[in-house]
Amino acid sequence: EIHAEVQLKNYGKFLEEYTSQLKRIEDALDDSVGDVWDFSLDPIALKLLPYEQSSLLELIKTENKVLNKVITVYAALCCEIKKLKYEAETKFYNGLLFYGEGATDSSMVEGDCQIQMGRFVSFLQELSCFVTRCYEVVVNVVHQLAVLYTSNKNAPKIIETSGVHFQAMYEHLGELLTVLITLDEIIDNHVTLKDHWTMYKRLLKSVHHNPSKFGIQEDKLKPFEKLLLKLECQLLDGMIFQACIEQQFDSVNGGVSVSKNSTFAEEFAHTLRAAFANVEAKLGEPSEIDQRDKYVGICGLFVLHFQIFRTVDKKFYKSLLDVCKKVPAITLTANIIWFPDNFLIQKIPAAAKLLDKKSIHTVKMQRENFLQQKAQTLAKDMQSYYVFVSSWMTKMESILSKEQRMDKFAEDLSNRCNVFIQGFLYAYSLSTIIKTTMNLYMSMQKPMTKTSVKALCRLVELLKAIEHMFYRRSVVVADSVTHIAQHLQYQALHSISVAKKRVISDKKYSEQRLDVLSALVLAENTLHGPSTKQRRLIVSLALSVGTQMKTFKDEELIPLQLVLKKLDLISELTERVRAQCDCCFLYWHRAVFPIYLDDVYENAVDSARLHYMFSALRDCVPAMMHARHLESYEVLLECYDKEIMEVLNEHLLDKLCKEIEKDLRLSVHTHLKLDDRNPFRVGMKDLAHFFFLNPIRFFNRFIDIKAYVTHYLDKTFYNLTTVALHDWATYSEMRNLATQRYGLSMTEAHLPSQTLEQGLDVLEIMRNIHVFVSRYLYNLNNQIFIERTSNNKHLNTINIRHIANSIRTHGTGIMNTTVSI
Repeated sequence: EIHAEVQLKNYGKFLEEYTSQLKRIEDALDDSVGDVWDFSLDPIALKLLPYEQSSLLELIKTENKVLNKVITVYAALCCEIKKLKYEAETKFYNGLLFYGEGATDSSMVEGDCQIQMGRFVSFLQELSCFVTRCYEVVVNVVHQLAVLYTSNKNAPKIIETSGVHFQAMYEHLGELLTVLITLDEIIDNHVTLKDHWTMYKRLLKSVHHNPSKFGIQEDKLKPFEKLLLKLECQLLDGMIFQACIEQQFDSVNGGVSVSKNSTFAEEFAHTLRAAFANVEAKLGEPSEIDQRDKYVGICGLFVLHFQIFRTVDKKFYKSLLDVCKKVPAITLTANIIWFPDNFLIQKIPAAAKLLDKKSIHTVKMQRENFLQQKAQTLAKDMQSYYVFVSSWMTKMESILSKEQRMDKFAEDLSNRCNVFIQGFLYAYSLSTIIKTTMNLYMSMQKPMTKTSVKALCRLVELLKAIEHMFYRRSVVVADSVTHIAQHLQYQALHSISVAKKRVISDKKYSEQRLDVLSALVLAENTLHGPSTKQRRLIVSLALSVGTQMKTFKDEELIPLQLVLKKLDLISELTERVRAQCDCCFLYWHRAVFPIYLDDVYENAVDSARLHYMFSALRDCVPAMMHARHLESYEVLLECYDKEIMEVLNEHLLDKLCKEIEKDLRLSVHTHLKLDDRNPFRVGMKDLAHFFFLNPIRFFNRFIDIKAYVTHYLDKTFYNLTTVALHDWATYSEMRNLATQRYGLSMTEAHLPSQTLEQGLDVLEIMRNIHVFVSRYLYNLNNQIFIERTSNNKHLNTINIRHIANSIRTHGTGIMNTTVSI
């Protein structure tokens, strides 16, 4: 304990010195950055995710060669699955989801659909290769597990597996199956993709009849058509997942036997039940982290188990279905929602027949009820989360601005750790509520009330507020995260060393005991180092072997698992927060944006929340860059940018301009008979709040509301003054009022305050001399004619200069006309 405290303090001193060193460099480079970073301008970002420099072979080194091999193979497979999952989430999901977007109906030329599909074929080919690779990995994982848990008495045992359960392997396999399920769901819900595909096939038929007209060699058409047929069968028929589980898992020529392996079947079922028990306990609880995603994987694994071994545990099947009462639907990605009951009934019809129709019907009713209840409680949820998140932010500020006390160092660290995790948990539950509710409304085609829309938009703002909080304090968070990770690693090492001593003190040596010892040594060695994904994976695999034979007491094992879970969360904190706060799904629900803007306009007091909403709308941009059906993804971005800006102008900026102008006019013309403007009777909106906002960044522009309104007023006042110059004083007064009331710095018009025109034309006077005589008087002193009365605000005058101007315009010929008259 004392050693650990000393080490932690030393590490703290090192970090302090390092921070002060960086501060000195920063001060030397002039303007101090400070602790608060601006989210919209990110010249420098902190990446906290540690990268592993060593290979798996270098990390997994013990004296036990057999154990090394087992752990290395499993770790390599898990890493491969993680890479495949990342590729699917970034590239393939987005490429498919955004297909057909960015082309408006009016601009769609005949044949545009076929061109888009033509561009997209190469992407589908890449997806086909990706899916094939996933199939190979699934088979390999099943084979590796089947070989280890063999029921063949003659085959030599690789390691003793009676108490060993590789939970991590099944979790990863579940993740890979989830990817395949998601791809199926995206394609199944994509009507545009299927329509375009049909049109494209029709186009090929016409090319077939006349290839020379299209400049295509006939011998190339046949293979291309074959390829398209293969793509359609593999990807577009909704059979990606089904084809994966229907593969031949038993090796031909007496290799690995899977379907007849009873030991493996039992192990598979046991691990599934254990995983489900962990997941079910947390589902729908405030401490839920990623249990929903794991549940999708468990359903996939359950179907795989049925497909290989052809047995169904009816009780387990029923408990899987019962979850649907708690979780009516799960968002797989963006706007793709997945109903577990439909999936389980469709994939295992044999077991579904045993269920009574009533229980299946109740699940569907549950979904309807869930939506109705959500609609009623959304406003209440929003208010309670407002309080939670606000108090969490205050806690964050206070805990991060406090100096760490050396005497209570460990306590300080665990406090910080808990506050960070609490923030992530709030983000997770907010994200779940928003996605599930919005996507359920969309998939069930139910209308949303305005109150629900406003509440959901408020929740989106809270979600972004959590992300901004982590971001704003990222300097201090970065400092703490490494420290907390080191502290958690120490706690894990302490637990493992206690168990290791217990194993060493027992003198009965057996191969199994040696395996346990080697596994514990491996876990210890791996924990001595940065907390990278690979190292944490190796630790969890090693502990699967190391916890057999009661090496850990129950009261030791649960805290150790908790510490490792915390370590996972803290090490990937920024990545996980970013993933949970990613609002890319809003692209599919952008119809709510106009209602949101109307709400912001009505409640101008908290107009600063606009920043959060635009930050959420910006999240779609990285995903759009994977679109492959247009000439360039830039087209899609431009289309999106234009759409959002049009809505913003219509529902906020233009309304604001008109309202401010109206207010200024009415304030200046109070002497006229106007409508009632008593704020106590008609209410009052203080629109000045909009002008204290910082400019909002969106794409490559800054939206400055203050500048926009100022420009509008300047332009309007200038144009109207030029039309009626005598109104210059009124507009000047309105300018001053705009500066005083709204803080708008207006530009002076610099127009003359009266006209310098040439007056009435002498020719016109001569033609209508009788009118002139009746309407004009003569001023003897100034020698000018003055109009007697006028309907306008000014009187016309005629003097020598006007007559000279007329002569200059018409020439001296008008003299004769005048004399004649």
